[in-house]
Amino acid sequence: MQNFWEKLKKPFFCLAPMSDVTDIAFRYILAKYGKNRENKNSIVFWTEFVSADGLCNKLARKKLSHMLEYSESERPIVAQVFGANPENMEKACQYVASLGFDGIDINMGCPDKSVVSQGAGAGLIKTPQLARKIIQAAHAGIKSAGGNIPVSVKTRVGFNKEEIDTWIGELIKEDISALTIHLRTSKELSLVPANWDYIKKIKELIKKSRKEIMLIGNGDVKDLKDAESKALEYGCDGVMIGRGVFGNPFFFSGKRQDLKSSERSCLKERLLILIEHTQIFDKELSKPKNKSFAVMKKHFKAYVNGFDGAKELRAKLMETENSKEVEKIINNFLRNEKNIKISI
Repeated sequence: MQNFWEKLKKPFFCLAPMSDVTDIAFRYILAKYGKNRENKNSIVFWTEFVSADGLCNKLARKKLSHMLEYSESERPIVAQVFGANPENMEKACQYVASLGFDGIDINMGCPDKSVVSQGAGAGLIKTPQLARKIIQAAHAGIKSAGGNIPVSVKTRVGFNKEEIDTWIGELIKEDISALTIHLRTSKELSLVPANWDYIKKIKELIKKSRKEIMLIGNGDVKDLKDAESKALEYGCDGVMIGRGVFGNPFFFSGKRQDLKSSERSCLKERLLILIEHTQIFDKELSKPKNKSFAVMKKHFKAYVNGFDGAKELRAKLMETENSKEVEKIINNFLRNEKNIKISI
């Protein structure tokens, strides 16, 4: 299989892996309304991050399997795994590679305490040599599966402070096709602005390594226009977007859905897509597939805002237990609210 990174048009844009967010239902909606013939070679999707240790346990793997389901419309799609045990990482990547993903990404940036306490995620920033072994193990697993898909890494600029030379410098010694940098330290979480000026220093390191490694910036990207601007200004190959995609299924098409138009059709379209989103969630992820419908509810605020009656509608939706109830409530709202005022 050819390295898909080499075929991407620059700058390219990536959907960030977000726990209990970037599931198959969410990605399907973003692909359906955001991907088209013109941009399909410039958008990359990530799965939620999956535990390598969990994938090595048959019972746990069964419970985690929904996190590695995807549709063809989402390609190119990268599976993200995390872990601090090289042996388990090799076994997990052997399994993941057999599922037909376009690439595997190793999470070395998650600041969650439960992940860091395992030595995984951002915890690997403290152990660069172990991080390198994890990358090597991923390649070994892929090779064992008879594949040759690329390996990438998503990380931060440091743990308690900026450690680009000692941390990123070690990572790029390994065989990685792409490097996504969340431009904050682990300690900073998302409490301070992302520092995009770090991109220049990381670019220089990659240049000195004489390796072809795609550099992807991540942090505080508002919309596609902002992503394009950052790619141009800082010179990264791609930009990863997380929270900016919430509530806008058209995000990757560049179409605005901020309701700064008085057209009621814009609101109706958004709410009908919300119904579709919940229906796919029910079909693909609701019990017995281990995802509570409560997970779907975190999207309600993003979809339902900026118009008269939004607060009341959200309150009703938060009481729902399935997509049929969501559909009924939204359809009733659209029938009864003929003169909705849009906030600007």
